[in-house]
This record gives sequence, C-alpha cells and structure tokens, in this order.
Amino acid sequence: MNRTTMPPTFPKTPQDPRPISGFFRNVAVAVLLCAAPLHAEGPAGVNQLLAAQNVVWDSPSADMHGSMPIGNGDLAANFWVEPNGDLVFYLSKSDSWNENQDLLKLGRVRIRLDEPFVKPGARFRQELDLPHGRIVATSGEGNAKTTVEFWIDANRPVAHVQIEGGRPFGAEVFLETWRNDMVLPAEANTIRWYHRNTRSIFRGTLDNQHLGHLAAKFPDPLLDLTFGGMIAGEGLVSKDGKTLATAGPVGSLDIRIHALTAQTPTAGDWLTQLENLRRANDSVSASKARAEHESWWREFWDRSWIFPNGTPEADKVARAYTLQRWIQACAGRGGYPIKFNGSLFTVDGITQKDGKTNEHGPDWRQWGGGYWFQNTREPYWSMLYAGDYDLMEPLWRMYRAAVPLLKERTKTYFNHGGIYYSESMHPWGLNMNYDFGIGNKGFLPKNPYMRYNWDAGLELSLMMLDTYAHTGNETFARETILPVADGVVAFYDQHYKRTPEGKVLISPSMSLETWHTAADPLPVIAGLQAVLDRLLELPDSLSSADQRDRWGRFRAVLPGIPLGQEKSTRWILPARTYSESKNSENPELYAVFPYRLFGAGKPDFETALETWKRRRFKETGGWRQDAIQAAMLGLTGEAKFYVVKNSTNPFPIGAKPVKPPRFPAFWGPNFDWLPDQCHGSVNMIALQKMVLQCEGDSIRLLPAWPKDWNANFKLHAPKNTTLEGRVEGGKLVDLKVTPEARKKDIVHCTLPGPL
Repeated sequence: MNRTTMPPTFPKTPQDPRPISGFFRNVAVAVLLCAAPLHAEGPAGVNQLLAAQNVVWDSPSADMHGSMPIGNGDLAANFWVEPNGDLVFYLSKSDSWNENQDLLKLGRVRIRLDEPFVKPGARFRQELDLPHGRIVATSGEGNAKTTVEFWIDANRPVAHVQIEGGRPFGAEVFLETWRNDMVLPAEANTIRWYHRNTRSIFRGTLDNQHLGHLAAKFPDPLLDLTFGGMIAGEGLVSKDGKTLATAGPVGSLDIRIHALTAQTPTAGDWLTQLENLRRANDSVSASKARAEHESWWREFWDRSWIFPNGTPEADKVARAYTLQRWIQACAGRGGYPIKFNGSLFTVDGITQKDGKTNEHGPDWRQWGGGYWFQNTREPYWSMLYAGDYDLMEPLWRMYRAAVPLLKERTKTYFNHGGIYYSESMHPWGLNMNYDFGIGNKGFLPKNPYMRYNWDAGLELSLMMLDTYAHTGNETFARETILPVADGVVAFYDQHYKRTPEGKVLISPSMSLETWHTAADPLPVIAGLQAVLDRLLELPDSLSSADQRDRWGRFRAVLPGIPLGQEKSTRWILPARTYSESKNSENPELYAVFPYRLFGAGKPDFETALETWKRRRFKETGGWRQDAIQAAMLGLTGEAKFYVVKNSTNPFPIGAKPVKPPRFPAFWGPNFDWLPDQCHGSVNMIALQKMVLQCEGDSIRLLPAWPKDWNANFKLHAPKNTTLEGRVEGGKLVDLKVTPEARKKDIVHCTLPGPL
C-alpha cells in the first residue's frame, strides 16, 4: 500500500475521457434579438474588471483573523502580516485527515526579518492579486522598500515566499506546531515535520455499523496516512529542527514549503517521497514555475465571469461573486471535496455559549470532519455554469469511490440491491458514528435528522447528468454517472412497496431535515422524476436495454407531485403527508431548485409562484436557497434583494463571530462555520441564474436581471457552449455564442419586470 495525493492534472477541455415579500414580478417579457456583435470590452477590459476586485489593505493585521486566503486547489494558506512585521501563515491541505477523520492544518510558519518588515511611519500595502494568483505585501519606499510575494504553485505542491529587499537583510524562518507532530532533527538545512496516523476510526466505524465482515475487502484510508512538509531555501541554514536563518545578509530570498500527503508502510518511506518531491519541485526554475502558475490562473479567469456594475450595490455583488470563486479555486482541486464548514481557511476558533468564551485551536471547525451533502453541494452547483468542471472532479471521485461499500451496506441491511447516500457521511460513504449511534443494534441512524435522509444521491445524480450535458464526456457517463445514478434509483425501486393502485409508496420517509415523518416527500419524488427522465434521455450506447427498461417501468409508477388546493389555487406540498417539523428548510421548493420541474417559462408556473408565496421560511443566508429560487421563478426584485443582502452582510443569521474576519468574503459562521462555503456559493448560483437558465436545448438569457444593473458576463451552457456578453441599460448590447450553431437555441433574451 503506497498511495500519494497531490494536485491532480486536470483536463483542459471537458472532452478529456478521464473519469475521475413585497416585490413585483413580470414574466411576460420583451424579446431581444440575440445575434449581436462580439463582446466589445475584450480581454483587457475583463482583466481590468477582475483586477478591480483585488483586496487591498493599508495596515497589517492584529492576528490570524486578519488573514488572506490563497491556494492551488489542494495546498492552501491563510496569510497575514502582524504589526511587529512578522510574516505568518497557516498551511492546509485537502487530504490531511487525522486518525479520527478530522481535517488538520499542516502547521504555522513565521518569517521574521532582522529589520522589521513593518516600519513605524512607513507606507504599508498588502494586496490579493487575483489575476496573477498571489499576495503582494510592501513596506517602505525607495531604497528602504521591501517586497514580499506569496504564491502557491498552481501546478505543484509548493508554497513560495519571495522577499526582495531594498538593501541586504537577514531573516529567520520558524515552524510553529501545537500538536505532538514529529519534527525531525536539523538536516541539510531544512525543516521537516509530519503527522502520521498510527490508528484509525475506519475499522471501528465498520464494526459499529454491522459491516465489520467487510474490513478485509476495503482498505483503511486513514491508517498510516502521513502528512507534513519541508521548508528550505537557498541561503538558509539550520539553527535547530524548527528554525532556519540566513547565513549572512541577502538581497533576496525564495523560501519554499513543499507539502506531501501519502499513505506509506513506514514514516521513512514517506520521508523518501518528500525528498523526491522537493527535488522534482526544485528542478523547475522559479521563473518557469511562476510563468506556468500565472498561465493557469489566466486560463481560469478567462473561463468565466460575472461583473455586475452600474450601482454601488452591484459593485459589491461583483466582488462577492469573484472572491467566492477565488476561494473555491484555491481549495477545489485536491484529493477531497471542499469542506462546507470553513474549507481550507479556518483559523483558531472562538465561540461563546451561555456567556462563556471558548477558545479552540487552529484545527477546530464546527460539525467536524464529515460531509453533509445539503451543505457540500452549493459550491459545485456554482461551478457548472462557470465551466469549472475540473474543480468538480473531487466530488465525483469521493462519491463514486464509495459505491462498492454502499452496495454491500444495502445488501447487509435490507437484502436488496442499489445504494443510498446518507446525508452526513465519512468520505468512504458510511454514517458518522455519532449519527448512527454507538452500540446501535439496528440499521437506521439514531439521529432523527439522518434516519431516512437519503436524498443526497438523487441531487448528486442530477448534478452529474447536468455536467454530462455540458461536456458530453461519455467516459464520465459510463464510469461515474451510471454506477451512481443507476444504483440510487435501483435502491428506491427495490426498497419501497407499491400501493394497491401500483404506485410506489415512499414511506416511512422524511422531507429533508424539516419534516421527520413524511410519506411521498416532494424532494424524493421530484428528484426521482428528474433523474429518471434524464437517464432515459441518454444515448442508448451508454446504457443497457435492461437498465432502460427498469428506468422506464419505475418512472411509470412514481407518485405524482404532492399538491394542496383551495378552489382553483394550487401549490406544492413538502410531502403527501408530513408532521414533526424540526428544521427551517422549504422542501416543497426543491421542485423549483435543484430539480427544476417548475419555474419561469415552464408549465404550471402559477402553482410554483403560489408555492413560493406560501413558503414557511422566508429568509436568506447560509445554505438557504431563496435567492436561487427567486431567480428561477423570474422574480427579479426578490432575487436582487437577496443577492445584495448576501453580498453585503457576511453574518445574516445569528450573532456575529466573536472576532469577525477581515477578509470580505469570509462569510459566516451562519449555520455552519466560517468561512461558510454555502453562503457565498448560494449567491454565485443565484447570480448565474439571474443571467442564464438552461433546460434541454433551451437557453434563456437575463430571465431575472435588474434594469438598473449593467453587467459583463461569460457563462457556460450544455453542449460545450459559452455565452459572453454585456448588458447596458437593461438591454443586451453584445453577445458572442460559441459554437455559433447554438444561437438558434436562444429562445429569448428576457427583460426583467419592475424593480
């Protein structure tokens, strides 16, 4: 066993075969001609709009709560400059799981110059440079000016701290640890350290959940997992195992931190891999690595953008959108999906409860190391229209890899086929033990919020099918979509009984986490309808005749959408029957998003609108979907209200954090922890849906765009289509469609209703 996780090399095109309320509405709208000239701004104009979103500070930060995020998708950092001039950063990695499946920091690094970087009375500037994927800090002027550039190589697991002094300087580099990690003795002028898992909860999870007989069949993903790094740099010599220093004054310094996670037989094997990694990284000159790094970021930013403008609040929405996409790119290409509760950018946690302040270490995050699909999904929906398909691959890998174990679980628990994904789970697919219940003799989780909460597989399947519609990647369809989606629908087909009328009776069940006792819940029915319809639309070459026959027969016996009715007014219900409300979701509106059975431009729109009006919880923030659903319904005023509120208020739910972060897109904690990835991603999805909505071959442009907002946009649509345009004065004045043949599928480009 010798598995190593490093930033994967992703395909440059989606064809790569590798798997992996008081507002008004106006739906009757004017139609714009869509055959328009090319986008007038050009790349230079877009670069200026992007650079305008850079975050600039003119003073150092008191502590880690004033950090800036940066990363290459797998290796990431929170970087800040302290008032005494120390350069400090936490290092994180997407796969640094400890024995309890908590995602730990790699460590903290401190750099101290002999003449303090921050000088009294001297000019200070720190900038997050989005176009070039770096942080630049400067202090002083003229010959006394010192420049620090911090960047994490987009193509290699190495962080660079490059310091250029106006005159020669000395420096010390310190590794700061707070755990019992192994710090090796000084050798070869390096700092080397690691954390190694000598035990694991994996086997205990299997045993507790009645699956211990499978232990020999499924390798433990945590045992012997080792993660850490090496710090080195030309001109640096060892003082001790945790400290390097310049041997004498230098004019410049390139400090490199090489990071590695690997599952190896011994710690020595891991150390050998680390040394090989350093040699590989150092074999590439800094100038070449830097050029390739900037090329990656240039290509990333050129994929997609939305820059609302024209009003101060539109400018704030543009910044919120762009910075959230930056955060996703910095953490979205590693071995595992983005953690909803802080991603890779958590810092020392501070909480208050019952008047008492509790301080937690850098490794703490609320809700721990597990994945909740209802929270994990939001960044990935926002990646679809942005064309960030490479960032979606860690999600596909984790859920696809869990399929064999989940098949065995279904067989053991229920003696039939198929798979189901629990709402909250370990990366290998099983419930977390505190949800399942320690010593639980049964097969269903003791946690009532998780007992029948199996919807994740349906939404995941639809997201995968949407990605296939965008990319046309048939290998992805065969090797990832079908094992997941076919397994999920097979579970529902075989698990539930039929009514005397021959329909499926989805009971006992629940409607999300809100209604704990439900029969025929809307999210399950809508999810099954949407997924089965899309599976049946796949080319016959991707599925067998038996599969298509099963899908068709099961689709025919699904229950109808549960509806309420008073006289001629109808609305969608959370379930056919439901009780025991425990949370604050609006499950009935899952028919609008994510499952898109109802919405503007679709049949029975008045039913969807009435459902929106009657929704029980009319709020935004965190994972709440009101902003997205308003856009899907063409409710321009409400969609605008919500995205502005989300963009300008980082703490819309509950109290502010004890120490609010300085970075403007570190949202939350809201329901989860900060920086809250649900909050910023919901905003991204909503803004995208205000610009573009696609269903089948149809492309709807500007279905919910405010008249007083201008915009530059470039978004992705099914069939490898991109749409790049500009909005001025409520009109689409430029549009470029690639390929041009897709222009015929733009049914209409709508003007919004009243604000």
